[in-house]
Amino acid sequence: MPDIVQKRQRLEAIRELLSSSLVSSQDELRRKLRRRGIHVTQATLSRDMHELQLLKGPGGYSLPNGNGNGAARSGNGAAVVDDDAPPSVAEMIDSFGMRAQQALNQVVVHTVMGGAQPLAAALDYEKWPEVVGTIAGDDTVLIICPDQRRAGEVESRIRTMLES
Repeated sequence: MPDIVQKRQRLEAIRELLSSSLVSSQDELRRKLRRRGIHVTQATLSRDMHELQLLKGPGGYSLPNGNGNGAARSGNGAAVVDDDAPPSVAEMIDSFGMRAQQALNQVVVHTVMGGAQPLAAALDYEKWPEVVGTIAGDDTVLIICPDQRRAGEVESRIRTMLES
């Protein structure tokens, strides 16, 4: 009986997460559940997602009734899936980011080892107007901005992503 209760709680938590925040990957959903104290394996989460009939769109996952922040719909009501899009800055920060610090007109973002280059590539791809360019090592990204004010905006934006 406790397994059934745990499953119901887990499914309800997934519904709540999808209705209140953008969830763009299965791993991100697993981490958000873990932050709520729900530890789940990838296989179990995959079964839960299948049972809930989640849809994946360009912005992430949503429930089949249209609740959630992710799935776009085509004219016939079918979910539009865009698996060819590169990962977003938010996804890269969620996966690799550790901390950010402004230094004059630059922002230094520390990542896990090997995470700097994917993060820099995502920043370059998204073409944030406040970013002039990026330089990436193994675990550090240097984000160059035109001035201190915009560097502060970038740092704030990245810190918000780190905290979510």
